[in-house]
Amino acid sequence: MKRTYCEYALWNLIPAIRNEIARSMIKNFGLTQKETAKKLGITPAAVSMYLSDKRGNIKIKDKKIMIEIKSSAQNIIKDENINLNKETCRICKIIKNKGLLPFSNSKTIDKKRDLLLFKF
Repeated sequence: MKRTYCEYALWNLIPAIRNEIARSMIKNFGLTQKETAKKLGITPAAVSMYLSDKRGNIKIKDKKIMIEIKSSAQNIIKDENINLNKETCRICKIIKNKGLLPFSNSKTIDKKRDLLLFKF
């Protein structure tokens, strides 16, 4: 049975988006893991799992989506009324509305899974 877009998003895309948001908050905006966890409403252990690729270890390659992720990280940092769930949903909708379907490729040399986005 073929999985629906939402099933794939639940298990693969949403964790990947959250991983990239957490990474962006630390790399691009200089937050600590503890500060990132507080802003995202998750535990420091969850942030650590994202950073060590134990959670959401699919890498998003689409540059436009990565720009949106960086924007989401900035939005969450600046506005107390914007949260991780809202921004994750926003990005997932952008991906779906663009007609992009996530596809994981486990054949990468470093054994990390890359998220390739293609039209369906």
